[in-house]
Amino acid sequence: MCQHQPPCPPPDATDREAAHLVAYHPEQGWSLLCNRVVLFDDTGELLPNGQVIDTALRRAQAAAA
Repeated sequence: MCQHQPPCPPPDATDREAAHLVAYHPEQGWSLLCNRVVLFDDTGELLPNGQVIDTALRRAQAAAA
């Protein structure tokens, strides 16, 4: 897993986007984080377990709370 100190947040943490960037492919619209989360330019996320996260919706819900 992560060799950074302090360690990157795990993929199921709410701050998972704070993990270190491992690969960046702007021409394809995605980035890979150290915790194996794939971030998409359209604000979506793909977790290692296959779960899709719509981060724009999640942020809107958090702002409304």
